[in-house]
Amino acid sequence: MGGVLDKDGSPDASVPKTKIEAKIIEAVQKREVQGSSITAFNSIILKFPKIDESFRKCISTFEEFDEDGNGSIDPQELKNCFHKLEINFTDEEIDGLFEECDINDDMRITFNEFIVLLCLVNLLQKDPAAENCSQVGGQSLKATFETLVDAFVFLDKNQDGYVSKNEMVQAINETNAGERSSGMIAMRRFEEMDWDKNGMVNYKEFLFAFTRWVGFDENDDEADKEDDS
Repeated sequence: MGGVLDKDGSPDASVPKTKIEAKIIEAVQKREVQGSSITAFNSIILKFPKIDESFRKCISTFEEFDEDGNGSIDPQELKNCFHKLEINFTDEEIDGLFEECDINDDMRITFNEFIVLLCLVNLLQKDPAAENCSQVGGQSLKATFETLVDAFVFLDKNQDGYVSKNEMVQAINETNAGERSSGMIAMRRFEEMDWDKNGMVNYKEFLFAFTRWVGFDENDDEADKEDDS
């Protein structure tokens, strides 16, 4: 992937690489103006069980839109999904979202990628009152969407649409003040989020890390096996 160069000639990690990423950053920054109700990282952790539960309520929806039953959603199936849910996105925006969430570049969206995609759609919907996306998992998923963006806003102290290492350390220290292990915890959490290793975490990266933190990925294979049996 080609990077944008900063003034000193080094790659600028905070410059969006795609149109859809730029829109996500813009939407996050608009949301950040409202501030966050979260005051400690531990309060995010306490919400993990409910978030995991709301994610799992989307399994039947994912299976419905996986029209050929191969365990993933292809670009056309995703467009059909948007049409059925009456989500008003252009084909270009849908294709952009598909590419953003297809982290393996295999032209298919798996279930955890679908969850991240729904979170991004909720953030990007032009009408803040729109229920199209949150109707997938009901009110619990709508609450989860808000919790996730609220958590990111809490971490992004300077409101630039990205979380840096220093911001992660600050967030953890606010919760674990005085504990020697707080710095190590912050670094580990940051490394789990920064999957492209550019030193900055955007909202999409945060969401993918979050699905792992709540224990979601760990059980996917087992759930698939149970569904197939």
